[in-house]
Amino acid sequence: MKNIGRRSFLKKTSLSAAAFATSPLIPSCKDSNIKVPISSGKYMGDFTATKLEKVRIAFIGVGHRGVGHLKYLVNIPGTEVVAISDLYENNVKQSLKTIHQLKDDNQHSNVKTYWGSENKWKTMLQEVKPDAVFISTNWKNHAPMAIESMKNGAHVFVEVPLATSIKDLWDIVDTSEIMQKHCMMMENVNYGRTELMYLNMCRNGIIGDFLHAEAAYIHELRWQMNEVDRGTGSWRTPQYATGKGNLYPTHGLGPVAQYMSLARTEDNFKSLVSYSTPALGRAIHARKTFSDDHKWNQLDYKNGDMNTSIIKTVMGRTIMVQWDETSPRPYSRLNLIQGTKGVLAGFPTRIAIEGGFDGLSADHHEWIEGNLLEKVYEKYDHPLYKRLNKKSEGSGHGGMDGIMRYRIIECLQKGLPLDQNVYEGAFWSAVTELSGHSVDQDGTPQQFPDFTRGNWKLTKPLGIIN
Repeated sequence: MKNIGRRSFLKKTSLSAAAFATSPLIPSCKDSNIKVPISSGKYMGDFTATKLEKVRIAFIGVGHRGVGHLKYLVNIPGTEVVAISDLYENNVKQSLKTIHQLKDDNQHSNVKTYWGSENKWKTMLQEVKPDAVFISTNWKNHAPMAIESMKNGAHVFVEVPLATSIKDLWDIVDTSEIMQKHCMMMENVNYGRTELMYLNMCRNGIIGDFLHAEAAYIHELRWQMNEVDRGTGSWRTPQYATGKGNLYPTHGLGPVAQYMSLARTEDNFKSLVSYSTPALGRAIHARKTFSDDHKWNQLDYKNGDMNTSIIKTVMGRTIMVQWDETSPRPYSRLNLIQGTKGVLAGFPTRIAIEGGFDGLSADHHEWIEGNLLEKVYEKYDHPLYKRLNKKSEGSGHGGMDGIMRYRIIECLQKGLPLDQNVYEGAFWSAVTELSGHSVDQDGTPQQFPDFTRGNWKLTKPLGIIN
């Protein structure tokens, strides 16, 4: 859906006006006395909502990603799709057809539909009052849609990133605290089989005390530039000209942050430094692929092809985070966590433990990899994966999407804390703006705002869920 100006509907309430009147929320380490907005609500770290026997779901945005959520959620017992909103009529009609193809009963018999105007989603929220809203739209719409959904009484589940600016992230946090509604950024990679196993191994102390992690989103996406007038490429391509720093940090960062329990009792984000390479690849591709007068050849691609950031935590641990959607190279999220006793690494998946591990290796100088990993999975597969893997086959991204969606509904129905809280989504997404400022300032350290206002020390680490 097209970008929507926040001024067109955000009310000047205590959610934003008081919070930002005194100081900017994009600080650098030069300012050690960062002012934090005062909360008018209650902390959401381990928040549990009232149980929902039936979860009434609305969707905003049902393109490729949104309809993927719909296809899976429509088959979970105790759900009811009550509304669908999209800018395009054919997306809505195709979603309705999908529902009718998947279900032959009356579970989703009264779906209201909205399309044709950028503001139809607001009408939907006011008329339908859903329990949960799934948002899969242009990045810049995530914040206003999430905020308005919570104001209308819904729990919100937002595609990554949670928002594109720190000011919007504060608005989301404040609204969640005031309305006492969940707002989860749907970081699906946290539910991958290897990521869940590594979380289990970290909780079991296999690699000792944490020292360092590596995370990335290295995914060549130049083909999206062919989506000129509609689709992801139509709005994402200009980001390479107007954006700065790491535009998509959460797929790699989310899992390693949960291994380390960042923003949950043990440690938290502190500061970041960032550098970008020259910006070359997008302009080269545009010249080779499109005519000289094509709009993609009118853009000045300023954002570097690869961005590398180093995060320092409160306890002094480090995380390297990389982003590159342009260079011709294989896909990687890195997914590495180093401890005092060994290392768990990804792409390819491999493990090295001091003194060897379960008879699979002699010492830490050789990797446990390939077929040997099956014995590790057999012993350390996360209980969540073992319980939900069969239910999630064919759900997307190796099953991680289905496990995530199932857990969302399960937590809402049972009144459990979500696996990812609003603060984690805010910290992980904040890397974009902070890295951009550091790049602009030739690597000057940038300090993370504490979206928890110090309450992260009270939030339990994510447990191994049975």
